[in-house]
Amino acid sequence: MATFEKSTQVLVLGAGPGGYAAAFMAADLGMEVTVVNREPNPGGVCLYRGCIPSKALLHAAKVINEAKEAEHYGVTFGAPQIDFDKLRSWKSSVVEKLTGGLGTMAKQRKITYLQGEGKLRDAKSLEVTLSNGDTGVVTFEKAILATGSRPILPPMFNIGSPRVWDSTGGLDMEELPKRLLVVGGGYIGLELGSVYAALGSEVTVVEATSGLLPGADRDLVRVLQKSVEEKMSRVLLNTKVTAMKDAGDTVEVTLTPNEGEAYSEKFERVLVSIGRRPNSENLGLENTKIELDGRGFIKTDRQGRTQESNIFAIGDISGDPMLAHRATHQGRLAAEVIHGSKAQFEPQAIPAVVFTDPELAWAGLTEQQCKDQNVKHEVAKFPWAASGRALTLGQPNGLTKLIVDPEDGRLLGVGIVGSGAGELIAEATLALEMGALAADIGLTIHAHPTTSETLMEAADVFFGNCTHLYKPKKEANR
Repeated sequence: MATFEKSTQVLVLGAGPGGYAAAFMAADLGMEVTVVNREPNPGGVCLYRGCIPSKALLHAAKVINEAKEAEHYGVTFGAPQIDFDKLRSWKSSVVEKLTGGLGTMAKQRKITYLQGEGKLRDAKSLEVTLSNGDTGVVTFEKAILATGSRPILPPMFNIGSPRVWDSTGGLDMEELPKRLLVVGGGYIGLELGSVYAALGSEVTVVEATSGLLPGADRDLVRVLQKSVEEKMSRVLLNTKVTAMKDAGDTVEVTLTPNEGEAYSEKFERVLVSIGRRPNSENLGLENTKIELDGRGFIKTDRQGRTQESNIFAIGDISGDPMLAHRATHQGRLAAEVIHGSKAQFEPQAIPAVVFTDPELAWAGLTEQQCKDQNVKHEVAKFPWAASGRALTLGQPNGLTKLIVDPEDGRLLGVGIVGSGAGELIAEATLALEMGALAADIGLTIHAHPTTSETLMEAADVFFGNCTHLYKPKKEANR
Protein backbone atom coordinates (compact mmCIF):
# COMPACT_ATOMS: atom_id res chain seq x y z
CA MET A 1 0.00 0.00 0.00
CA ALA A 2 1.68 3.15 -1.23
CA THR A 3 1.57 6.54 0.43
CA PHE A 4 1.51 9.83 -1.46
CA GLU A 5 1.52 13.52 -0.69
CA LYS A 6 0.23 16.30 -2.88
CA SER A 7 -0.47 19.99 -2.55
CA THR A 8 -3.00 21.96 -4.58
CA GLN A 9 -4.46 25.43 -4.79
CA VAL A 10 -8.09 24.26 -4.93
CA LEU A 11 -9.36 20.90 -3.74
CA VAL A 12 -12.83 19.74 -4.80
CA LEU A 13 -14.31 16.79 -2.89
CA GLY A 14 -17.05 15.23 -5.01
CA ALA A 15 -17.59 15.61 -8.74
CA GLY A 16 -21.32 15.78 -9.32
CA PRO A 17 -22.95 18.69 -11.20
CA GLY A 18 -21.75 21.06 -8.49
CA GLY A 19 -18.30 19.62 -7.96
CA TYR A 20 -17.20 19.28 -11.57
CA ALA A 21 -18.68 22.68 -12.46
CA ALA A 22 -16.66 24.21 -9.61
CA ALA A 23 -13.49 22.38 -10.64
CA PHE A 24 -13.87 23.33 -14.31
CA MET A 25 -14.54 26.99 -13.47
CA ALA A 26 -11.57 27.15 -11.08
CA ALA A 27 -9.31 25.65 -13.75
CA ASP A 28 -10.67 28.04 -16.38
CA LEU A 29 -9.80 30.91 -14.04
CA GLY A 30 -6.19 29.71 -13.98
CA MET A 31 -6.08 27.91 -10.64
CA GLU A 32 -4.47 24.55 -9.92
CA VAL A 33 -7.26 22.08 -9.16
CA THR A 34 -7.37 18.60 -7.64
CA VAL A 35 -10.61 16.58 -7.57
CA VAL A 36 -11.27 13.61 -5.29
CA ASN A 37 -14.27 11.54 -6.35
CA ARG A 38 -15.53 7.96 -6.01
CA GLU A 39 -16.38 7.33 -9.67
CA PRO A 40 -13.84 6.89 -12.46
CA ASN A 41 -15.09 10.07 -14.15
CA PRO A 42 -16.95 13.20 -13.04
CA GLY A 43 -20.74 13.09 -13.04
CA GLY A 44 -21.93 12.21 -9.55
CA VAL A 45 -25.34 10.83 -8.69
CA CYS A 46 -27.03 12.98 -11.35
CA LEU A 47 -25.20 11.46 -14.28
CA TYR A 48 -24.51 7.98 -12.92
CA ARG A 49 -27.62 7.16 -10.89
CA GLY A 50 -30.13 9.99 -11.15
CA CYS A 51 -31.09 12.77 -13.55
CA ILE A 52 -29.63 11.42 -16.77
CA PRO A 53 -30.44 7.68 -16.64
CA SER A 54 -33.95 8.41 -15.38
CA LYS A 55 -34.59 10.89 -18.21
CA ALA A 56 -33.31 8.39 -20.77
CA LEU A 57 -35.84 5.86 -19.49
CA LEU A 58 -38.57 8.49 -19.27
CA HIS A 59 -38.03 9.29 -22.93
CA ALA A 60 -38.60 5.64 -23.79
CA ALA A 61 -41.75 5.66 -21.65
CA LYS A 62 -42.99 8.81 -23.38
CA VAL A 63 -42.55 7.20 -26.81
CA ILE A 64 -44.61 4.20 -25.68
CA ASN A 65 -47.34 6.43 -24.25
CA GLU A 66 -47.45 8.63 -27.36
CA ALA A 67 -47.82 5.54 -29.55
CA LYS A 68 -50.86 4.52 -27.51
CA GLU A 69 -52.36 8.02 -27.55
CA ALA A 70 -51.94 8.24 -31.34
CA GLU A 71 -54.98 5.98 -31.68
CA HIS A 72 -57.14 8.99 -30.76
CA TYR A 73 -56.25 10.74 -34.01
CA GLY A 74 -56.19 7.78 -36.34
CA VAL A 75 -52.66 6.39 -36.13
CA THR A 76 -52.49 2.87 -34.73
CA PHE A 77 -49.34 0.93 -33.85
CA GLY A 78 -49.05 -2.65 -32.71
CA ALA A 79 -48.19 -3.51 -29.12
CA PRO A 80 -44.60 -2.42 -28.40
CA GLN A 81 -41.94 -5.12 -28.33
CA ILE A 82 -39.56 -4.14 -25.55
CA ASP A 83 -36.00 -5.48 -25.56
CA PHE A 84 -35.27 -4.96 -21.87
CA ASP A 85 -31.53 -5.63 -22.18
CA LYS A 86 -31.18 -3.25 -25.11
CA LEU A 87 -33.11 -0.53 -23.30
CA ARG A 88 -30.87 -0.92 -20.27
CA SER A 89 -27.77 -0.85 -22.48
CA TRP A 90 -28.96 2.29 -24.25
CA LYS A 91 -29.47 4.03 -20.90
CA SER A 92 -25.97 2.99 -19.83
CA SER A 93 -24.46 4.18 -23.12
CA VAL A 94 -25.90 7.66 -22.55
CA VAL A 95 -24.33 7.74 -19.08
CA GLU A 96 -20.97 6.49 -20.35
CA LYS A 97 -20.89 9.02 -23.17
CA LEU A 98 -21.54 11.95 -20.85
CA THR A 99 -19.28 10.89 -17.98
CA GLY A 100 -16.52 9.93 -20.39
CA GLY A 101 -16.77 13.34 -22.01
CA LEU A 102 -16.45 15.02 -18.64
CA GLY A 103 -13.36 12.93 -17.91
CA THR A 104 -11.82 14.13 -21.15
CA MET A 105 -12.64 17.76 -20.33
CA ALA A 106 -11.04 17.39 -16.88
CA LYS A 107 -7.82 16.23 -18.57
CA GLN A 108 -7.99 19.07 -21.10
CA ARG A 109 -8.12 21.50 -18.19
CA LYS A 110 -5.13 19.74 -16.57
CA ILE A 111 -7.15 18.91 -13.45
CA THR A 112 -5.64 16.25 -11.21
CA TYR A 113 -8.33 13.62 -10.77
CA LEU A 114 -8.04 11.16 -7.89
CA GLN A 115 -10.58 8.34 -7.82
CA GLY A 116 -11.24 7.59 -4.18
CA GLU A 117 -12.66 8.96 -0.97
CA GLY A 118 -11.50 11.78 1.26
CA LYS A 119 -11.76 12.84 4.88
CA LEU A 120 -10.68 16.19 6.27
CA ARG A 121 -7.70 15.91 8.60
CA ASP A 122 -7.96 19.62 9.41
CA ALA A 123 -8.90 22.82 7.59
CA LYS A 124 -5.90 22.56 5.28
CA SER A 125 -5.52 18.87 4.44
CA LEU A 126 -7.50 15.85 3.29
CA GLU A 127 -6.74 12.19 3.89
CA VAL A 128 -7.40 10.28 0.67
CA THR A 129 -7.97 6.57 0.08
CA LEU A 130 -7.75 5.76 -3.60
CA SER A 131 -9.87 3.12 -5.28
CA ASN A 132 -6.74 0.93 -5.65
CA GLY A 133 -6.14 1.01 -1.89
CA ASP A 134 -3.32 3.55 -1.88
CA THR A 135 -3.56 6.26 0.76
CA GLY A 136 -2.17 9.75 1.00
CA VAL A 137 -2.68 13.35 1.99
CA VAL A 138 -3.64 16.33 -0.15
CA THR A 139 -2.92 19.74 1.33
CA PHE A 140 -4.87 22.67 -0.07
CA GLU A 141 -5.28 26.43 0.11
CA LYS A 142 -9.02 26.34 -0.60
CA ALA A 143 -11.53 23.49 -0.68
CA ILE A 144 -15.02 22.99 -2.04
CA LEU A 145 -17.12 20.22 -0.49
CA ALA A 146 -19.62 18.78 -2.96
CA THR A 147 -20.42 15.28 -1.72
CA GLY A 148 -24.11 15.30 -2.66
CA SER A 149 -26.90 13.25 -1.12
CA ARG A 150 -28.33 9.73 -1.01
CA PRO A 151 -31.81 8.20 -0.83
CA ILE A 152 -33.48 7.88 2.56
CA LEU A 153 -34.25 4.28 3.52
CA PRO A 154 -35.80 4.14 7.01
CA PRO A 155 -35.17 0.99 9.10
CA MET A 156 -38.69 -0.32 8.46
CA PHE A 157 -37.86 -0.65 4.76
CA ASN A 158 -34.35 -1.98 5.27
CA ILE A 159 -35.38 -5.64 5.51
CA GLY A 160 -32.36 -7.01 3.72
CA SER A 161 -34.29 -7.98 0.61
CA PRO A 162 -33.02 -7.25 -2.92
CA ARG A 163 -36.68 -6.80 -3.83
CA VAL A 164 -36.75 -3.48 -1.98
CA TRP A 165 -35.24 -0.74 -4.13
CA ASP A 166 -34.22 2.82 -3.54
CA SER A 167 -34.05 5.14 -6.56
CA THR A 168 -30.64 3.75 -7.51
CA GLY A 169 -31.95 0.19 -7.52
CA GLY A 170 -34.96 1.26 -9.56
CA LEU A 171 -32.70 2.68 -12.25
CA ASP A 172 -30.60 -0.50 -12.43
CA MET A 173 -33.63 -2.20 -14.03
CA GLU A 174 -32.67 -5.71 -13.01
CA GLU A 175 -36.08 -6.97 -14.07
CA LEU A 176 -39.57 -5.83 -15.01
CA PRO A 177 -41.76 -6.70 -12.02
CA LYS A 178 -45.34 -7.70 -12.62
CA ARG A 179 -46.50 -5.72 -9.57
CA LEU A 180 -44.51 -2.75 -8.28
CA LEU A 181 -45.26 -0.67 -5.19
CA VAL A 182 -43.91 2.88 -5.20
CA VAL A 183 -43.69 4.35 -1.70
CA GLY A 184 -43.82 8.13 -1.98
CA GLY A 185 -45.73 10.38 -4.36
CA GLY A 186 -42.91 12.87 -4.92
CA TYR A 187 -41.13 13.52 -8.19
CA ILE A 188 -38.71 10.56 -7.98
CA GLY A 189 -41.46 8.04 -7.27
CA LEU A 190 -43.73 9.40 -9.99
CA GLU A 191 -40.97 9.54 -12.58
CA LEU A 192 -39.73 6.00 -11.99
CA GLY A 193 -43.25 4.67 -11.48
CA SER A 194 -44.18 6.15 -14.86
CA VAL A 195 -41.30 4.31 -16.52
CA TYR A 196 -42.27 0.92 -15.12
CA ALA A 197 -45.96 1.49 -15.85
CA ALA A 198 -45.17 2.29 -19.49
CA LEU A 199 -43.00 -0.82 -19.76
CA GLY A 200 -45.83 -3.00 -18.49
CA SER A 201 -45.70 -3.24 -14.71
CA GLU A 202 -48.84 -2.86 -12.59
CA VAL A 203 -47.76 0.10 -10.50
CA THR A 204 -49.35 1.16 -7.22
CA VAL A 205 -48.31 4.52 -5.74
CA VAL A 206 -48.84 5.03 -2.01
CA GLU A 207 -48.55 8.52 -0.50
CA ALA A 208 -48.96 9.35 3.19
CA THR A 209 -50.33 12.86 2.56
CA SER A 210 -53.53 13.96 0.87
CA GLY A 211 -51.94 14.74 -2.47
CA LEU A 212 -49.10 13.97 -4.85
CA LEU A 213 -46.08 16.25 -5.16
CA PRO A 214 -46.26 18.12 -1.86
CA GLY A 215 -44.94 21.64 -2.45
CA ALA A 216 -46.45 22.13 -5.90
CA ASP A 217 -49.71 24.04 -6.36
CA ARG A 218 -52.78 21.79 -6.28
CA ASP A 219 -54.34 23.06 -9.51
CA LEU A 220 -51.22 22.03 -11.42
CA VAL A 221 -50.97 18.71 -9.59
CA ARG A 222 -54.59 17.86 -10.39
CA VAL A 223 -53.79 17.84 -14.10
CA LEU A 224 -50.82 15.55 -13.56
CA GLN A 225 -52.65 13.34 -11.07
CA LYS A 226 -55.40 12.64 -13.60
CA SER A 227 -52.80 11.39 -16.04
CA VAL A 228 -50.95 9.41 -13.36
CA GLU A 229 -54.15 7.68 -12.27
CA GLU A 230 -54.84 6.65 -15.86
CA LYS A 231 -51.38 5.15 -16.31
CA MET A 232 -50.85 3.57 -12.89
CA SER A 233 -52.79 0.65 -11.49
CA ARG A 234 -53.69 2.61 -8.35
CA VAL A 235 -52.82 5.81 -6.50
CA LEU A 236 -53.45 5.49 -2.75
CA LEU A 237 -53.43 8.82 -0.93
CA ASN A 238 -53.62 9.30 2.86
CA THR A 239 -52.11 5.85 3.20
CA LYS A 240 -48.95 4.70 4.98
CA VAL A 241 -46.76 1.63 4.76
CA THR A 242 -46.68 0.37 8.34
CA ALA A 243 -44.93 -2.99 7.94
CA MET A 244 -42.92 -4.91 5.38
CA LYS A 245 -41.41 -8.38 5.27
CA ASP A 246 -39.60 -10.59 2.80
CA ALA A 247 -41.93 -13.30 1.50
CA GLY A 248 -39.44 -15.07 -0.76
CA ASP A 249 -40.37 -14.21 -4.33
CA THR A 250 -42.44 -11.22 -3.17
CA VAL A 251 -42.51 -8.55 -0.47
CA GLU A 252 -45.50 -8.52 1.85
CA VAL A 253 -46.53 -4.97 2.66
CA THR A 254 -49.02 -3.72 5.23
CA LEU A 255 -50.88 -0.62 4.05
CA THR A 256 -52.76 1.51 6.56
CA PRO A 257 -55.17 4.23 5.35
CA ASN A 258 -55.68 7.28 7.56
CA GLU A 259 -59.30 6.18 7.79
CA GLY A 260 -59.87 2.47 7.57
CA GLU A 261 -58.39 -0.89 8.51
CA ALA A 262 -54.86 -1.99 7.72
CA TYR A 263 -54.47 -4.66 5.04
CA SER A 264 -51.62 -6.60 3.42
CA GLU A 265 -50.64 -7.07 -0.22
CA LYS A 266 -47.74 -8.70 -1.99
CA PHE A 267 -45.53 -7.08 -4.64
CA GLU A 268 -42.64 -8.41 -6.70
CA ARG A 269 -40.70 -5.20 -6.02
CA VAL A 270 -41.02 -2.17 -3.75
CA LEU A 271 -39.48 1.17 -4.72
CA VAL A 272 -38.94 3.47 -1.72
CA SER A 273 -38.71 7.13 -2.75
CA ILE A 274 -39.43 9.27 0.28
CA GLY A 275 -36.61 11.77 -0.01
CA ARG A 276 -32.86 12.20 0.22
CA ARG A 277 -30.36 13.13 2.93
CA PRO A 278 -27.06 15.02 2.59
CA ASN A 279 -23.77 13.09 2.56
CA SER A 280 -22.29 15.15 5.36
CA GLU A 281 -21.13 12.25 7.55
CA ASN A 282 -17.63 10.75 7.60
CA LEU A 283 -16.08 13.84 6.04
CA GLY A 284 -13.92 14.70 9.04
CA LEU A 285 -15.94 17.82 9.78
CA GLU A 286 -15.28 17.24 13.49
CA ASN A 287 -11.65 18.10 12.77
CA THR A 288 -12.71 21.58 11.65
CA LYS A 289 -14.97 24.42 12.78
CA ILE A 290 -17.58 23.49 10.17
CA GLU A 291 -21.09 23.18 11.60
CA LEU A 292 -24.20 21.23 10.58
CA ASP A 293 -27.80 22.29 11.00
CA GLY A 294 -30.52 20.07 12.48
CA ARG A 295 -31.09 18.26 9.16
CA GLY A 296 -27.45 17.45 8.51
CA PHE A 297 -26.80 20.26 6.02
CA ILE A 298 -23.51 22.16 6.24
CA LYS A 299 -24.04 25.75 7.32
CA THR A 300 -22.81 28.29 4.78
CA ASP A 301 -23.06 31.97 3.96
CA ARG A 302 -24.38 33.37 0.69
CA GLN A 303 -21.07 32.71 -1.02
CA GLY A 304 -21.03 29.07 0.07
CA ARG A 305 -18.34 29.66 2.70
CA THR A 306 -18.42 27.52 5.85
CA GLN A 307 -17.18 28.43 9.33
CA GLU A 308 -13.71 27.68 7.97
CA SER A 309 -13.16 30.68 5.70
CA ASN A 310 -11.13 28.68 3.17
CA ILE A 311 -13.65 25.83 2.84
CA PHE A 312 -16.88 26.07 0.83
CA ALA A 313 -19.87 23.71 0.65
CA ILE A 314 -22.21 23.52 -2.34
CA GLY A 315 -25.08 21.47 -3.70
CA ASP A 316 -27.12 18.95 -1.77
CA ILE A 317 -24.95 19.12 1.37
CA SER A 318 -25.66 22.85 1.70
CA GLY A 319 -29.47 22.78 1.86
CA ASP A 320 -32.66 22.79 -0.17
CA PRO A 321 -33.65 22.61 -2.91
CA MET A 322 -31.52 19.57 -3.68
CA LEU A 323 -31.39 20.12 -7.43
CA ALA A 324 -28.50 19.59 -9.84
CA HIS A 325 -28.83 23.01 -11.49
CA ARG A 326 -28.68 24.76 -8.11
CA ALA A 327 -25.47 22.86 -7.35
CA THR A 328 -23.94 23.83 -10.70
CA HIS A 329 -24.49 27.53 -10.15
CA GLN A 330 -23.26 27.33 -6.56
CA GLY A 331 -20.13 25.51 -7.70
CA ARG A 332 -19.27 28.05 -10.36
CA LEU A 333 -19.90 30.87 -7.88
CA ALA A 334 -17.66 29.29 -5.22
CA ALA A 335 -14.81 29.06 -7.73
CA GLU A 336 -15.29 32.69 -8.70
CA VAL A 337 -15.32 33.76 -5.04
CA ILE A 338 -12.09 31.86 -4.42
CA HIS A 339 -10.65 33.75 -7.39
CA GLY A 340 -11.64 37.06 -5.82
CA SER A 341 -15.25 37.76 -6.80
CA LYS A 342 -17.55 39.44 -4.28
CA ALA A 343 -20.66 37.83 -5.80
CA GLN A 344 -23.27 36.02 -3.69
CA PHE A 345 -25.71 33.23 -4.48
CA GLU A 346 -29.00 35.14 -4.51
CA PRO A 347 -31.21 33.74 -7.28
CA GLN A 348 -34.70 35.14 -7.65
CA ALA A 349 -35.94 31.78 -8.87
CA ILE A 350 -34.70 28.19 -9.06
CA PRO A 351 -36.87 26.18 -11.45
CA ALA A 352 -38.20 22.78 -10.44
CA VAL A 353 -39.29 20.22 -13.03
CA VAL A 354 -41.10 16.90 -12.66
CA PHE A 355 -40.37 14.89 -15.81
CA THR A 356 -43.56 12.88 -15.87
CA ASP A 357 -46.04 12.81 -18.75
CA PRO A 358 -47.21 15.54 -18.75
CA GLU A 359 -44.34 17.48 -17.22
CA LEU A 360 -44.92 19.86 -14.33
CA ALA A 361 -42.65 22.82 -13.65
CA TRP A 362 -42.59 25.93 -11.53
CA ALA A 363 -40.29 28.80 -10.60
CA GLY A 364 -40.47 31.62 -8.09
CA LEU A 365 -43.21 31.70 -5.49
CA THR A 366 -46.06 29.22 -5.70
CA GLU A 367 -49.60 30.32 -5.01
CA GLN A 368 -49.57 28.37 -1.76
CA GLN A 369 -46.30 29.99 -0.65
CA CYS A 370 -47.83 33.41 -1.26
CA LYS A 371 -50.77 32.47 0.94
CA ASP A 372 -48.56 31.02 3.67
CA GLN A 373 -46.27 34.07 3.65
CA ASN A 374 -49.09 36.62 3.38
CA VAL A 375 -47.72 37.94 0.11
CA LYS A 376 -50.24 40.00 -1.85
CA HIS A 377 -50.83 38.29 -5.16
CA GLU A 378 -53.22 37.62 -7.98
CA VAL A 379 -53.36 34.54 -10.18
CA ALA A 380 -53.89 34.45 -13.93
CA LYS A 381 -54.44 31.08 -15.63
CA PHE A 382 -54.54 30.07 -19.25
CA PRO A 383 -55.92 26.58 -19.94
CA TRP A 384 -54.25 24.69 -22.75
CA ALA A 385 -57.66 23.71 -24.09
CA ALA A 386 -57.60 27.19 -25.66
CA SER A 387 -54.15 26.69 -27.20
CA GLY A 388 -54.08 25.66 -30.85
CA ARG A 389 -50.64 24.09 -30.52
CA ALA A 390 -51.62 22.12 -27.43
CA LEU A 391 -54.62 20.70 -29.25
CA THR A 392 -52.48 19.62 -32.20
CA LEU A 393 -50.25 17.82 -29.72
CA GLY A 394 -53.21 16.10 -28.11
CA GLN A 395 -52.43 17.93 -24.83
CA PRO A 396 -55.59 19.91 -24.03
CA ASN A 397 -55.38 19.37 -20.26
CA GLY A 398 -52.33 21.54 -19.66
CA LEU A 399 -52.34 24.76 -17.66
CA THR A 400 -50.11 27.82 -17.43
CA LYS A 401 -50.45 30.16 -14.46
CA LEU A 402 -48.80 33.40 -13.43
CA ILE A 403 -48.53 34.67 -9.87
CA VAL A 404 -48.50 38.48 -10.04
CA ASP A 405 -48.05 41.33 -7.59
CA PRO A 406 -51.37 43.19 -7.94
CA GLU A 407 -49.84 46.54 -7.00
CA ASP A 408 -47.03 46.84 -9.53
CA GLY A 409 -47.69 43.94 -11.89
CA ARG A 410 -44.35 42.28 -11.12
CA LEU A 411 -44.11 38.59 -11.76
CA LEU A 412 -43.80 36.58 -8.51
CA GLY A 413 -43.98 33.03 -9.82
CA VAL A 414 -44.96 30.81 -12.71
CA GLY A 415 -46.33 27.27 -12.84
CA ILE A 416 -46.86 25.11 -15.92
CA VAL A 417 -48.20 21.60 -16.41
CA GLY A 418 -48.20 20.15 -19.89
CA SER A 419 -46.00 18.73 -22.63
CA GLY A 420 -42.55 20.34 -22.53
CA ALA A 421 -43.20 22.31 -19.34
CA GLY A 422 -39.58 21.74 -18.34
CA GLU A 423 -38.43 23.68 -21.38
CA LEU A 424 -41.08 26.39 -21.13
CA ILE A 425 -40.17 27.25 -17.53
CA ALA A 426 -36.82 28.68 -18.71
CA GLU A 427 -38.51 31.79 -20.12
CA ALA A 428 -40.37 32.25 -16.86
CA THR A 429 -37.19 31.85 -14.81
CA LEU A 430 -35.41 34.49 -16.88
CA ALA A 431 -38.39 36.81 -16.50
CA LEU A 432 -38.33 36.36 -12.72
CA GLU A 433 -34.57 36.96 -12.56
CA MET A 434 -34.93 40.15 -14.57
CA GLY A 435 -37.80 41.45 -12.44
CA ALA A 436 -40.18 41.39 -15.39
CA LEU A 437 -43.76 42.59 -15.21
CA ALA A 438 -46.73 40.59 -16.42
CA ALA A 439 -47.03 43.29 -19.08
CA ASP A 440 -43.53 42.45 -20.34
CA ILE A 441 -44.57 38.85 -20.92
CA GLY A 442 -47.81 39.90 -22.62
CA LEU A 443 -46.07 42.40 -24.91
CA THR A 444 -43.36 39.95 -25.97
CA ILE A 445 -44.23 38.45 -29.36
CA HIS A 446 -44.27 34.64 -29.10
CA ALA A 447 -44.12 32.40 -32.14
CA HIS A 448 -47.41 30.89 -33.28
CA PRO A 449 -48.45 28.17 -32.94
CA THR A 450 -46.42 27.18 -29.88
CA THR A 451 -47.19 26.26 -26.30
CA SER A 452 -44.90 29.13 -25.27
CA GLU A 453 -47.79 31.40 -26.25
CA THR A 454 -49.62 30.20 -23.15
CA LEU A 455 -47.31 32.39 -21.05
CA MET A 456 -48.22 35.43 -23.13
CA GLU A 457 -51.91 34.53 -23.03
CA ALA A 458 -51.81 34.06 -19.24
CA ALA A 459 -50.37 37.56 -18.93
CA ASP A 460 -53.20 38.86 -21.10
CA VAL A 461 -55.67 37.05 -18.84
CA PHE A 462 -54.28 39.07 -15.94
CA PHE A 463 -55.22 42.30 -17.75
CA GLY A 464 -58.54 41.00 -19.04
CA ASN A 465 -57.76 41.23 -22.75
CA CYS A 466 -56.75 37.70 -23.69
CA THR A 467 -57.43 36.97 -27.37
CA HIS A 468 -58.32 33.32 -26.94
CA LEU A 469 -60.01 33.33 -23.52
CA TYR A 470 -62.72 35.76 -22.53
CA LYS A 471 -62.38 37.25 -19.04
CA PRO A 472 -63.80 40.52 -17.70
CA LYS A 473 -61.36 43.35 -18.30
CA LYS A 474 -59.11 44.33 -15.42
CA GLU A 475 -58.42 48.00 -14.88
CA ALA A 476 -54.69 48.51 -15.28
CA ASN A 477 -52.23 50.66 -17.14
CA ARG A 478 -50.16 48.96 -19.81
